[in-house]
Amino acid sequence: MVGVHTPETTTERDLSALRRHVMSEELKFPIVSDNNQNTWNTWGNSMWPSVYLIDKKGRLRYWWYGELDWKGAGGQKMMAEKIKELLAEEG
Repeated sequence: MVGVHTPETTTERDLSALRRHVMSEELKFPIVSDNNQNTWNTWGNSMWPSVYLIDKKGRLRYWWYGELDWKGAGGQKMMAEKIKELLAEEG
């Protein structure tokens, strides 16, 4: 898992503040800062958050736009199932 932080405000562009927040939340996965929105634009994002699942061959297989469980959407459960499916596939 990799997190991509795409800041909207000047304050959110502060890498020291981002590092402090990551540490305070005890996040254990790598997070990159996309201050120039290059990654955001390359993926054609239109909303935050966006979740992408990529298989062992580097292909985009599933995605979800918005909060995974907003209004009971069930996205977290669905994505967990898709992750299991992808992990079970041959490399």
